[in-house]
Amino acid sequence: MAVSIPSTSTTQPLNNTNKNYTTELTILTSLFFMWGFLTCLNDILIPHLKAVFSLNYAQAMLIQFCFFGAYALISLPSGILVEKIGYKRGIIIGLVTAGIGCLAFYPAAATRSYPLFLLALFILASGITLLQVAANPYVAILGKPETASSRLNLTQAFNSLGTTIAPYFGSLLILSIVVKSTEEIQKMNQVQLSAYQLTEASAVQVPYLGLAAALLLIAGFFALIKLPEIEASSVASSGGDGGSFDSHHDSAWGYRHLILGAVGIFVYVGAEVSIGSFLVNYFGSPEIMGLKAADAGKFVSFYWGGAMVGRFIGSAVQRKIKPGTVLAFNAVVASILVVSSMLSFGYFAMWSILLVGLFNSIMFPTIFTLAIDGLGKHTGQGSGILCMAIVGGAIIPVVQGFIADSIGIHHAFILPVLCYLFIVYYGMKGHIPNFSKKLKVQNA
Repeated sequence: MAVSIPSTSTTQPLNNTNKNYTTELTILTSLFFMWGFLTCLNDILIPHLKAVFSLNYAQAMLIQFCFFGAYALISLPSGILVEKIGYKRGIIIGLVTAGIGCLAFYPAAATRSYPLFLLALFILASGITLLQVAANPYVAILGKPETASSRLNLTQAFNSLGTTIAPYFGSLLILSIVVKSTEEIQKMNQVQLSAYQLTEASAVQVPYLGLAAALLLIAGFFALIKLPEIEASSVASSGGDGGSFDSHHDSAWGYRHLILGAVGIFVYVGAEVSIGSFLVNYFGSPEIMGLKAADAGKFVSFYWGGAMVGRFIGSAVQRKIKPGTVLAFNAVVASILVVSSMLSFGYFAMWSILLVGLFNSIMFPTIFTLAIDGLGKHTGQGSGILCMAIVGGAIIPVVQGFIADSIGIHHAFILPVLCYLFIVYYGMKGHIPNFSKKLKVQNA
């Protein structure tokens, strides 16, 4: 039975999983790079807009809440939309929406309106959410089912490349203007303050106009090219152990391995973002390295760079070893590294926590492909549920912040350890569809 996705004249049926889809995967990889790039620019926007609008830290963190909040609000509607209009059209609409979000930065800067900046970020994140809902499962089915996790790890590696480049891009074009201290801003008269805020705010206009143009050009390119049509037989198995079970429930919510996968995505993104968010302060603490913020920030690139390297390695490893096994192994090592950092000091503590990025690498794409395994016609909805779980990146860091305030930053990393332990369980047992077991017993 085919997925309920309307065919178009620019779409080709996907009937042969042995076909080489290198060209299509190369095109889709550009999407992963773009949304990684756009997401990581938030790390530049936070200090920039904090200075422009004289915000406190709580107000500045609204940038991340608005961005990740889009995943919670838009993912499920995106899944429904993708099931109705198709993955290709979903990608095009996602690109156009993200482009509109980038364009909205221009009037936000011109009017020096922080609420308008937040709205622009929400629109941008909504487009990225739709892209993720459509592109992740699409990559998973473009080829042999048993190598789905490997393919998604490879494309996610280019997502990490985007997150690595974006801070340098943003620093050169957005943070090139010297940020004034709070004391300096307070000494300005109204005319000086208005001139300063206008100059600072306008620094984002040209970069985001360029990004908008790039997104809209890519959308036009996708509208013109031919891409394979997704059928149930292609979506049925995406890296797990079984076939299609899409007739057992009326919606994706009925599948236990998908729901556990959503929890896995929630805790993984939460753990990764939590660790990254605390590294500068962690390395600055006397018992670790006592580094200045500027020096500590340079080491953070090793954390995110490790994720990029690990995804390239993981793409090759998962062609030989089952994805669930690799996932469980990486989560175990990540747990050990975090605990080691919590129980040590100095260089060992610093490099132990930095190495976690290397083992984080394969977790998102692997959990994703295991979670949508066997969903067939429910894959679009399942993808929406999984992308909604990315909101863990907004919630878990806040919880870790409360823990750090209570027991200190050194031992607050116990929360990511608990997150990784759940991922160990999911890699070992939680990802196995219940119906897969029943069908094997019947066939025996």
